[in-house]
Amino acid sequence: MTDLCKLAWPDVKDLLERGCAAILPVGSTEAHGPHLPLDTDVTIALGMARRAAALLAERGRACVVLPPIGYSVTDFAGAFPGSLSIPAETATAHVRDVLAAAVATGFAPVALANAHLEPAHIGTLAEAARQVEAATGTAIAFPDVTRRRLAERLTDEFRSGACHAGRYESSLVLADDPDAVREDRRAALPEVDISLVDAIRAGQRDFVEAGGTQAYFGKPAEASATEGAATYAVLAAILVEAIDSLEAAGSGG
Repeated sequence: MTDLCKLAWPDVKDLLERGCAAILPVGSTEAHGPHLPLDTDVTIALGMARRAAALLAERGRACVVLPPIGYSVTDFAGAFPGSLSIPAETATAHVRDVLAAAVATGFAPVALANAHLEPAHIGTLAEAARQVEAATGTAIAFPDVTRRRLAERLTDEFRSGACHAGRYESSLVLADDPDAVREDRRAALPEVDISLVDAIRAGQRDFVEAGGTQAYFGKPAEASATEGAATYAVLAAILVEAIDSLEAAGSGG
C-alpha cells in the first residue's frame, strides 16, 4: 500500500526510518466534457503518482502517495456547473503548506504529480515549490508536462493542444476508473479540432470562448484503456526521473 492515508502512524515511522519519498497528486474539480467526471484531473494525478511509487518500490525505494489536492484555479471551466475555482493565492498557499509539512515530517524527496494544465494553476505549483525551497532549502520535484521536452514523450493529441477531455484524458480515466466514464455519451461525441493551447495564446479566456461549448477538445470517441495504460507508464517514468534527478543533485532533503 503506497497511499499515506491508508497507513497507521507506526507504519509511517518505519518508512521514515528507512528513508521514504513522497508524491503529492494535484488536480482540480472542473468540467471535463459531458462524459468524464469532475475529478478527472485528480484521477489522473493519482494514477501517475501511484505508478511512480510502484516503480520506485520495485527498486527497493520507499515512497508514499499523499492525499490528493482537488481544488485550484479553474477559471477556464467557470461556465460549467460543478467547476469549483479558488484564487491563485489560496491554491499556492495550500500546496506550499502541504509540501512544507511533508518535508518537515521527514519525507525526501518530495514531488508533485500534476494533471491540471491550466496555465494559472501550473503557476501556483511552481510558486509553491519555489517558496518551500526558499524556506527550507529543500527542492521539490515538479515535472511540468506542458514543457516541450516532456510533452514530446506523450501522445499526438496531447502535443496538438486539443486534449482537454479528449482522447488523451478519456483514455487515462478509462484505464483507472472506467465506471466513471459515461460511455454512451463519449462514443457519440464529435471531434473538436481546436488547440486549447493556441486559444489561450490568442487570449481566449474560457472553454466556451475557445470553442469548447461542451467543455472538451480533441477526440474522446477514440479513447481506449489500452492507450491510457501506455500513457500512464510514460507519466510515471517522467515523475520517477524527476525524483531521481533531485536525489542525484543532492536536493532531496
